[in-house]
Amino acid sequence: MEAYELIRSRRRTLALEVTADGRLLVRAPLRCAGARIDAFVAAHAAWIEKHLAIQREKAARLPPAPTAADIQALKARARAELPGKIAVWSEKMGVRPTGFKVTAARKRYGSCSAKDSLCFSCFLMNCPEEAVELVVVHELCHIREKNHGPRFYALLERYLPDWRERKKLLSMS
Repeated sequence: MEAYELIRSRRRTLALEVTADGRLLVRAPLRCAGARIDAFVAAHAAWIEKHLAIQREKAARLPPAPTAADIQALKARARAELPGKIAVWSEKMGVRPTGFKVTAARKRYGSCSAKDSLCFSCFLMNCPEEAVELVVVHELCHIREKNHGPRFYALLERYLPDWRERKKLLSMS
């Protein structure tokens, strides 16, 4: 039987999860017997093996994780290049961000706070120039429209009519 990490909570059912890093999580009700959990895992051995294989395959295709030096270089590049793009597009769009920062976020390329401060992932710098521009304009649009409703996309379309093609160029590294 595959080794697993047990997470108990106030749930009613048993559930399996194979994480991106190849760990097997079993979620169980607080008072579920260990024997029942082990039987559940054993009964789903084929599913577990299949999904562990998928995660191993994905991991093999990924480039090596960036080093701290790589991340610092990307951050430096972002701090050098993004303010100019923000200034150009802010002028065109008639908006003013209140702040700007660069992080090493892995799940999103950019964000705009409720106070109109912009935040960008340094990994955005691995994308083509057109994609970088899309993320900058996208976040600047959030200064006027805080959600992704029809008015937001109308505004984005006004400034970047080809935003859909540019979006295809984005891929988290």
